[in-house]
Amino acid sequence: MNDDATPPAPERRGPAEPLPAAQAPFDAIGLARQLLRGVRAGALATLDAQDGTPFASLVTIATDHDGTPLMLMSRLSAHTRNLDKDPRCSLLFSVGGKGDPLAHPRLTVTGRAARTDEPRIRERFLARHPKAKLYADFPDFGFFALDPNAGHLNGGFAKAATLTRDELLLDLAGAEALVSGERGAVEHMNEDHTDALALYAAAVGETGTGWRLTGLDPEGMDLLAGDRTARISYPEPVRDMGSLRKVLVSMANAARSGAETTGS
Repeated sequence: MNDDATPPAPERRGPAEPLPAAQAPFDAIGLARQLLRGVRAGALATLDAQDGTPFASLVTIATDHDGTPLMLMSRLSAHTRNLDKDPRCSLLFSVGGKGDPLAHPRLTVTGRAARTDEPRIRERFLARHPKAKLYADFPDFGFFALDPNAGHLNGGFAKAATLTRDELLLDLAGAEALVSGERGAVEHMNEDHTDALALYAAAVGETGTGWRLTGLDPEGMDLLAGDRTARISYPEPVRDMGSLRKVLVSMANAARSGAETTGS
């Protein structure tokens, strides 16, 4: 044996990369969609219109039926001028919380943002942000929709995944009746079933009263009480109003039973 032999060089490892969502050992798609629906304000990163420098700002967010992020912005804002020149951007969704900020889940969505005059967009955004009605119709304000091309999810320590556009957004094929009937369902629940809305919120750990339904989609409902939000997922996806009614009744009954059991 040659004592002067050079030991083999240690194997070099490249940087760890997040797994595709379908291969992740946790429900990456479910968590990403929960963040998309539940976060009402996030960091918008655009490219400076003058020299392309990354520019981050805070914006309020809602979502369309399929999960497309929606924003209301003034043309006087730097980020709006940036998007008018280059629509490429990204949005950071983060719930925050106590303790280490990096221990909480967050989602970055990249894509292109474009102006939209679609009445449905205005309706869904203002339902999510009622105070924005004060300025939404000012001539310098307009709605934008971010068409995503990818997502990067960090669900906490050692829980990272990448998502495609189809994994971020819902396929609304076959759910046309649910989408068209949303306004009536929202008005009905807010007028006649606020007790059920409170039960739905309590079932996911959100207590208190004053909950109102701001929107619904094939996977769940979005509730709002002041500045608090609650995302309520159905036990299974629904595609029509009949299925929605059955699921809501079942969920309310289950929540009441759970409350009675806890209180006994």
